[in-house]
Amino acid sequence: MDNKAKMQLVMQMGSGYGLDQGAWHMPNAVTDAYTNIDVQVELAKIAERGKIQMIFFADTPALTSDISNQPPQSPMDPIVLLTALARETERIGLLTTISTTFNHPYNVARQLKALDVVSNGRIGVNFVTTSNPVAAMNFGDKVPSRQERYEQAHEFIQIVQGLWGSWEEDALLLDVENGKFADMDKIQPVNLAGNYLKSRGPLPIPPSKQGQPVIFTAGGSEETLKILGRYANGLYTNPYDMKTASVYREIFREGAKKFGRDPNEIKVFPGIIPSIAPTKEEALARRRQLDRNGDLRGRVQYLGSMIGVPLSYEQIDQPVPEQMLKHAFANPHDPRSPQALELVKTGMTIRDVLAHGVINYHPVIVGTAEEVADFMEEWFVNGACDGFAIQPDVSFDGIRDFVDQVIPILQERGLFHEDYEGTTLREHMGIPYQYGAME
Repeated sequence: MDNKAKMQLVMQMGSGYGLDQGAWHMPNAVTDAYTNIDVQVELAKIAERGKIQMIFFADTPALTSDISNQPPQSPMDPIVLLTALARETERIGLLTTISTTFNHPYNVARQLKALDVVSNGRIGVNFVTTSNPVAAMNFGDKVPSRQERYEQAHEFIQIVQGLWGSWEEDALLLDVENGKFADMDKIQPVNLAGNYLKSRGPLPIPPSKQGQPVIFTAGGSEETLKILGRYANGLYTNPYDMKTASVYREIFREGAKKFGRDPNEIKVFPGIIPSIAPTKEEALARRRQLDRNGDLRGRVQYLGSMIGVPLSYEQIDQPVPEQMLKHAFANPHDPRSPQALELVKTGMTIRDVLAHGVINYHPVIVGTAEEVADFMEEWFVNGACDGFAIQPDVSFDGIRDFVDQVIPILQERGLFHEDYEGTTLREHMGIPYQYGAME
């Protein structure tokens, strides 16, 4: 039996098109993917065919961008979408983002636990503290201070977990002969109250096959570490290089120990953006086409700020002039800048520097399936992560190509499993069953 550690994978789905702004313009795009549930179902089934542990829909409770020329990044409503996918898939985990700032814990606890039951234990939730003023206005509210948001988040999660555990595990009887549906002595109010939130309970829902949904969070702040250490099993991060990722992961694992947690129960998933093609040049051509569908003028200007020299769009098909390069430097306030400067110094055109994804919020791997697998293997075997949050540049072929081309390479190298470890998300992740708050 192969006991070699295996990476875990999250496939990020978005609004149906892909991470890149220009994805919906691509020749293979389904124009109405935002409102066409069949597209999301098909993509989820492809990810499940690849034995990917989970799919994830990031969400903000607001329309946060100008959609005149591009679709939203989030789905119409993630709970509705996960409900549909729970019926159309069998094994893959299903995750979404939930705001602890602009929601009530009872509604969230009820929706997620019901989904966990109907999906046979495949639900996870990424709790975040929303600070977007547009979201605040949607709820007729204002954005609380950072301290208040995180204090409220702790209360929110504690109440949600209390509600999830408001049935004892043997409370559901279904005893037709004696006319006993459930034992009400084993279904009790939780009566939890804090400075910001309170709820009586109980929920009208028994445990799922995994007890309750898996909690994730995102970021790397001290406040995030406290949420991770106390409640969560998964963490989404966005380091730009392997060394930083390794340091962060060690900090996260050590932080878990402070809360009496086994650090092996904490799984860290940095985001990566694969742009896959048969050759490196074809992958770059794919990126150039995506860039043409976006705000190239703005990207050129931003690249200039990253390397400390003024760049204009008219220079896009030329290298940065030698005279400018003498004064270029990596902006110390942007961790992406060193890679941008390194590529600029090779003499490639500004268009090609941008095609390498230097201003994306996650590392972009532009190349063949083998090159994507090499990148993932290097990070994983060097302890930089427990797996990856895969964010395809274009969903329509990016998910399929990753499943059909990259995963077989990872499996051949013994880095990724051949099949699911069980039926629940907790089993997929190798983390314990949990019901109610952690002991």
